[in-house]
Amino acid sequence: MSEDRGQINERERRNERPVRSFEDLEAFRRAYAISLEVHRHSLGWSALEQRALAEQLRRSSKAICANIAEGWGRQHGSAVEFKRYLVMAIGSVEETRLWLRYGRDLGHLGAAQQQRWHEEYGAIARMLQGLRKAWR
Repeated sequence: MSEDRGQINERERRNERPVRSFEDLEAFRRAYAISLEVHRHSLGWSALEQRALAEQLRRSSKAICANIAEGWGRQHGSAVEFKRYLVMAIGSVEETRLWLRYGRDLGHLGAAQQQRWHEEYGAIARMLQGLRKAWR
């Protein structure tokens, strides 16, 4: 992607890696890694929770990645579109954080695990906010 098509966030610029795909974005890489971790962990929940809480948690964690990818694909027509999808990804981050809280309060997640994931999703949200603000 050329510089005139968009501007990458400060973290990406400091790493001096070219951003040619959504997969090059640190926010995507981290969101994808944690969504796999959350998915695998939630597969061990009860059958009842597989059809309820676990499914919602997996869906929202994957939606973060999907919105980044879809927004990237649409940004070639308009930077505004990419920003719109980043906002949706941020919304999915917050939804995921809510489902994690339910998971903890219902006894499916330990407090330490829930806190670690909550903090990681918070870091991802901050990256997405920075990317949204920096993108032109």
